[in-house]
Amino acid sequence: MVALTLDRGSAAPVATGYAGAFITVLIWAGWILATRHTAGTALGTIDLGLIRYGIPALILAPVWLKTRLLPAKLPALLLILMVAGSGALFFQVAAFAIHATPASSVGVLLGGSMPLATALIGITVFGERPDRMRIVGFAAIVAGVALLLARSLAGITGTGWAGYALLPAAATLWAIYTHAFRRSGLSPLEGSALIAVWSFLIHLALAGIFGSTLASVPLNEIALQITSQGLLSGLVAMLAYGVAVRSLGGTQAAAFTALTPVLAMIGGAVLLGEEIGPFEIVAAIITAAGVALSTGILSPRKP
Repeated sequence: MVALTLDRGSAAPVATGYAGAFITVLIWAGWILATRHTAGTALGTIDLGLIRYGIPALILAPVWLKTRLLPAKLPALLLILMVAGSGALFFQVAAFAIHATPASSVGVLLGGSMPLATALIGITVFGERPDRMRIVGFAAIVAGVALLLARSLAGITGTGWAGYALLPAAATLWAIYTHAFRRSGLSPLEGSALIAVWSFLIHLALAGIFGSTLASVPLNEIALQITSQGLLSGLVAMLAYGVAVRSLGGTQAAAFTALTPVLAMIGGAVLLGEEIGPFEIVAAIITAAGVALSTGILSPRKP
């Protein structure tokens, strides 16, 4: 087994970590809506990946040129886990699932599964021990996710279940990235730069094999995705989440992502015209309540 070295550096103030986590979930909710919107356009997931990672790879070129594509002090395993967990593999799995799943369900299944997967990895692999109140929070998230799955899968036929199954898989990939980044010794800027450039190169290879439709897409649609995918999701959210992980720790930072369900549900109804039923509302509320407890705000001791 490859040894995983930990070099956290100086932790950012806790308030900065909370701000980074909140900015991240706001952008992610917008990302879900923007990606869901592309299901009705000519943009495919490879095209979206080129935009998502190409913009930050270009902007952060001075950073990855300085660290090099294979930093000498970064174990190759950690780099692979980071790129897979929040880069090309994560994006393709998540984008495919989002295209096939209502935004309200995406918010619960992706945002709710992220803190659960992160906590389970922390407990089983790194020996983390959450207190009782945080365990109650994780249980509430499980209940919210289970409620939505039971309701949604009951009326699905054929391959419609695939999107619902892939969302927790994508959340698990992000959880792997969370722990890998925390132990990488990289700054948020360095981590974002390396993930962006490697993911962009992977998407270039995919475009060379399967083709791209970017040339036939209207400029206004491309501009929307450049803003949402490239600048906000691909750059700002990655940096903000990196700051949150450094300050709060992997499990607590990931717990904030469960706020995404409520934001995605509201956005799906207001901006995309999706119908929101009582089961979706209850599932989102239970999941959001779970995150409040899983962050440790009601815990008798600091997690």
